[in-house]
Amino acid sequence: MTATHHFDVLIIGSGAAGLTLALQLADHAQVAVLSKDQLEEGASFYAQGGISVVLDQADSLQSHIDDTLLAGADLCDEEVVRFTVEHARDSIEWLIDQGVSFTKDGIKSETYHLTQEGGHSHRRIIHSADATGREVETTLLGKAQTHPNIHLFPYHIGIDLITSRKQLNQQDNHCIGCYVLDIKTDTPLTFTAPITVMATGGAGKAYLYTSNPDVSTGDGIAMGWRAGCDVANMEFIQFHPTCLYHYKAKSFLISEALRGEGAKLLLADGSEFMKRFHPQAELAPRDIVARAIDHEMKRSGDDCVYLDISHQSRNLLRNISRQFISVALALALI
Repeated sequence: MTATHHFDVLIIGSGAAGLTLALQLADHAQVAVLSKDQLEEGASFYAQGGISVVLDQADSLQSHIDDTLLAGADLCDEEVVRFTVEHARDSIEWLIDQGVSFTKDGIKSETYHLTQEGGHSHRRIIHSADATGREVETTLLGKAQTHPNIHLFPYHIGIDLITSRKQLNQQDNHCIGCYVLDIKTDTPLTFTAPITVMATGGAGKAYLYTSNPDVSTGDGIAMGWRAGCDVANMEFIQFHPTCLYHYKAKSFLISEALRGEGAKLLLADGSEFMKRFHPQAELAPRDIVARAIDHEMKRSGDDCVYLDISHQSRNLLRNISRQFISVALALALI
């Protein structure tokens, strides 16, 4: 007989989405948050560049909407895009209220430093150095760990959703919880709740070469599908175009902020190639940049292409890409 835990709300996933919802509900409900690994492990933690939001007076909501629709190749739901863009500033202000520290534009400045990334026509990427995901995730997790109504369960992996049709043989099908495995003790558990939220992320780790963490295996999507949820858009897997290539080291993401500050993609002979694929060159949408790199590597037979930002100062590189610099220095000593 498995042990049963009951809560008002069960959230499966401890990334930025799951923790945000938990914090917004916790004053009114007992909330459980499950994580299949340590609580901060997930795609949110590894996000580097930043979050797009209109903060500059030279920018506009409509420009952000237009850029998003264009990058989405006419596949976006315009109503969803508009809602997201129009509420982005409120979300950023909420994160700041939680204690998230975004990089300021100068030591004494009250304004935030904004970078530019692929697909955007303005500087509208607010960031925390080059570890924005780490800052957001650890700040929200710190808040969640101190809230008396939030109950955190690391190393608890969801196995299958419990539904009224499967478990109670009811015609009206609704979710009443989840069967869970405590990985540390190899113990099966039952979590029940009138409200279950799937915040489990994607399935990018289905690919051998990816910047996604090992936990991004899509099991939440599979659980939802087995329970009767609609599953759509599975063909859309985001590939970050630039990762380190080194024959002695595991690849890691190289921030888009570098291309935002003018880094050029080069072939082995030093020639540029992105202008042949898109007028925005290195700042084209990620899917276009990724396909262009793939095309050139297959055409030439080379193992990689190169990212050149040698025209920028050492101080700027330190500020926008601390992780990249530290790992690059370590590799230089191998």
